[in-house]
Amino acid sequence: MSSEQAGRVVLITGATGELGQAVARVFAAQGDRLALVARREEGLAALANALALPPERVLLHPADVTHADQVNALVQAVIERWGRMDVLLNLAGGYQAGVPVAEMDEAFWDHLLNLNLRSVFLVCRAVVPHMLRQGGGKIVNVAARAGLQGRAKASAYAVAKAGVIIFTQALAEEVKHAGINVNVVLPSILDTPRNRQENPQADVSRWVTPEQLANVILYLCSDAANALHGASIPVYGRV
Repeated sequence: MSSEQAGRVVLITGATGELGQAVARVFAAQGDRLALVARREEGLAALANALALPPERVLLHPADVTHADQVNALVQAVIERWGRMDVLLNLAGGYQAGVPVAEMDEAFWDHLLNLNLRSVFLVCRAVVPHMLRQGGGKIVNVAARAGLQGRAKASAYAVAKAGVIIFTQALAEEVKHAGINVNVVLPSILDTPRNRQENPQADVSRWVTPEQLANVILYLCSDAANALHGASIPVYGRV
């Protein structure tokens, strides 16, 4: 890591999930300052305790990132604390499937699009003005392999993740000349306890671990990735 990157301010949504925890660990190891965001305060406190960061390097902020007022308050809290925003990692999201279109109600559709797509839009909208003022930044969104092709009974999730991919490309075109890199990772199935439980016959050696995906995200936030704008990075393992 270059000296310019040391002590960056990194905002991580969905920080208490399996991927969020892995990402927090790898960025903490770089000496960065972490703004950790999730809905439940107790989960954030447990993560902060596990990271054992000094108080000056961590900000815990419970928020529902599908609500604009909470997102705006979150970003303002980070700016008031550290005065800048160097890296945004949009990890908040969730998978649900099993409902065919003909049986899907609006609440189910809206929930998945809000959780996986609206959240990305709201946080990027709040963060980008600060990155523009400071002359640069890194944004990594998390979509999914499912966003590349629709599957039966997974339409809402696939549409949301496809939207994240296209949103990333559009935002990258808007800000690439301002020194802001916006890219998106496309994982498939991650090696988590829940996925192991739900797929007991799977060969988990073929899956990607949260730590492996976290390292790809770390690379996209490094100077080595300065040439990447609007890239969709497949992280499928051997699935």
